[in-house]
Amino acid sequence: MRRVRRRRVFYIPGFDPIHPRRYRELYRREGAAQAALSGFDLSLSPAKGRRFGWDVAARIEGGEVRAEFEVLVWSDIVREQMQGGVLATYGQLLRTAWTYIASGALGRLMRLRKGPVIAALYPVVMLLVQLGLALGLGALAGGGAARLALWAGLPGWLAFWPALAGVAAAVLHWFRRHDRRFFAYYLMHDYAFAARWRGANPAALEARLALFENHIAAALREDVDEVLVIGHSSGAHLAVSVLSDLIRAGRVPEGGPALGFVSLGQVVPMMSFLPEARRLRADLAYLCARDELTWLDVTAPGDGCAFALCDPVAVSGVATPDQRWPLVISAAFTQTLSPARWRELRWRFFRLHFQYLCAFDRPGDYDYFRLTAGPLTLAERFAARAPSRSTIRRALSPHVATA
Repeated sequence: MRRVRRRRVFYIPGFDPIHPRRYRELYRREGAAQAALSGFDLSLSPAKGRRFGWDVAARIEGGEVRAEFEVLVWSDIVREQMQGGVLATYGQLLRTAWTYIASGALGRLMRLRKGPVIAALYPVVMLLVQLGLALGLGALAGGGAARLALWAGLPGWLAFWPALAGVAAAVLHWFRRHDRRFFAYYLMHDYAFAARWRGANPAALEARLALFENHIAAALREDVDEVLVIGHSSGAHLAVSVLSDLIRAGRVPEGGPALGFVSLGQVVPMMSFLPEARRLRADLAYLCARDELTWLDVTAPGDGCAFALCDPVAVSGVATPDQRWPLVISAAFTQTLSPARWRELRWRFFRLHFQYLCAFDRPGDYDYFRLTAGPLTLAERFAARAPSRSTIRRALSPHVATA
């Protein structure tokens, strides 16, 4: 069995405008918690020669491992997408709803998993509620202003409309400033990013994926035992395209480090079911049959923001006869978290979507810290693991063109 002494780990975040140091601190905090629960040693130190990363020294399962992390950053692209104001966001709402409904994607997604579709509808409903409250309060203010105008001998409508517009605008801007409480604008920008190009990648993102490919290709030429790519949430489908490009270009050296890919909490169908997601569907069809890597897909039914236990290749309608990946397993939150911890987290949907990166009270086959800092390659760790019996493989995408 091949023992890992040095590993390079590349983490591709989802649609997240936050600085990558957030992921370093999350790993530091949750890694310490998991080490205390599981009885292993794990410590972090600053990255050497990497701007967005950290190093890990671990003693796990009888092995001493050094893991060098790097966050592949696209948060600047996310922030640019989120620059629109109130009116622009309501414009995105209309465009996004039309794209998913008219393309047939929404109906098929609801047949697949209702949880993530409800999560996608949440910002639509919340923004409409905010608009209704703003107009309601504006109408009340306008009515009061009209009565004052009439009392002063002026036409009521001269005061009604300015008061309504002013109060409604103030209320909407208040909701926008306090979106950290509601996540309506954030999620709307997320789904609008996919809908804007109907599933295709914008040029800026394609250029960034090429840089990601170069980083990973360089690591595969280093003296390491494994290169592990982690794609979380919408970062999972970005990783699919990056790794497909990497292998197509012949940049995985024979006899080099083992190459592993872990997709966590994936939302691939939100993109692959759209009409212009031809590039992604082609990459899914290509990557699922490659022997240059091991691909593990981890979700959990308790995560309402992910397409839990949905084979992203098969449900997108592009599975090939020689498909071998991904190995789809469940993080099984109801079993791997203690009853008390599950009660604490079960209604915190966005927190649960990040649980894959956190400590488990009773870790099962999936343990983020053993995968990233343990002495076994991904292939060896899951060599005997069967896919979840509850895996959904029914092809449901309304669009399957890959060219």
